[in-house]
Amino acid sequence: MIDEIDQRLVEALLADSRLSLKELAARVGLSSPSVSERVRRLEERGVIRGFTIDIDPATLGYPLQAIVRIRPLPGKLHIVQKMIEDMPEFGECDKVTGEDCYIARLYFRSMSQLDGLLDQIVDKAETNTSIVKSKPIPRRPPPLRAV
Repeated sequence: MIDEIDQRLVEALLADSRLSLKELAARVGLSSPSVSERVRRLEERGVIRGFTIDIDPATLGYPLQAIVRIRPLPGKLHIVQKMIEDMPEFGECDKVTGEDCYIARLYFRSMSQLDGLLDQIVDKAETNTSIVKSKPIPRRPPPLRAV
């Protein structure tokens, strides 16, 4: 668990990870050295794993996204996982329980590109693909405050 000040620090950094220590300190009512120490401790504890940017895939020429459920054929699990890891169009992938082994997000430029990407694994896995129409809830962290 994190205390209220750490919660406010994390919330501020989630909104803008480029905030200066001075600005963070002003937002939580502490000195810059105190804020620096708290952020360092949050990193050491693994609460903060990194500072990143958010890129719009469409601006890089990837206007389409798909969610792909992947069920490797018997004996092909590690081969399929390696293929997914090596294909940069797979933006993220979760290994899951249930009938499928993986649920992945795929970025692509056209339906023909999607076909070509999936054709690379069709002899090693069954896939079920859903095209993403919109993202009503963007990626977000778990609740920071205890319920």
